[in-house]
Amino acid sequence: MYEEPYKWVEAVANRRQYLDDQFKQGSPVVALAYDAGILLLSVSKGTPKLYEIYDRLALGGMGHPADLEKLRVSLLEMAHVEGFNRSPSDVTGSRMVKYGIAPVIKQAFEEVFKAPFIVKLLLAELGHKAGKDSFLVVNYDGTFEEGTSCAVLAASKTVEQEMVASIREQMSGARSLEQAFDLALRTWALGDRLQHKTVEEPSRGSSSGQPEDTEAVPLSAYLLDRVAEKTVECALLERNLSGSSKYRALASNEISRLLPKDLTPPIV
Repeated sequence: MYEEPYKWVEAVANRRQYLDDQFKQGSPVVALAYDAGILLLSVSKGTPKLYEIYDRLALGGMGHPADLEKLRVSLLEMAHVEGFNRSPSDVTGSRMVKYGIAPVIKQAFEEVFKAPFIVKLLLAELGHKAGKDSFLVVNYDGTFEEGTSCAVLAASKTVEQEMVASIREQMSGARSLEQAFDLALRTWALGDRLQHKTVEEPSRGSSSGQPEDTEAVPLSAYLLDRVAEKTVECALLERNLSGSSKYRALASNEISRLLPKDLTPPIV
């Protein structure tokens, strides 16, 4: 009888270790505020990672595509039911997370005889005024954090903290779309490099057989290497966009124009 709580704690610990391993090869997601709204960016192999949820809400996800799609649909339904039964102004990121999706994820994580959601979520909400934007990050265990100027998803908390620190170090008072895109793309590369720097890749090692020091590789060169044959995905929540929906996904030609000068078109 006394062993049961300890077995549950052990099972939860094993579940955390399992889920942490699942995200090691995932692609980070970056979201940050700029002078006209919010920019979200990631890199994928074709499976979308950025979505519109409601008029002023956008979602970024990391993890298993099936789990991400299930939670995306749940958020869509919650947002539209809330908007219909109450009003569009009641559809906020905080409400969607705290009373909607976080309890669902938490319950799935703690029921050790059922499969957890292999997913991390980032919900960005566009404020009506500059400086009033909000960001919420939901972990695979249902815990969440709120922020104001930026947010990221990555394989571990340590990597996320370094990415956020890098963004805040380079942020200025006002950022154009071009500046925000450049910062987001390089932050993605930083997060991806931190996730993979401990992984030995024999094909990329030196002639001596030792793994190559990725920290010595210029960030632009690393970025080009990592995103070969992948897709840069970028979406905006634009404050001055006409209509109730403020979400707009950037087309490939727009992304090409926004790429830094030291990067070449094959990455889009």
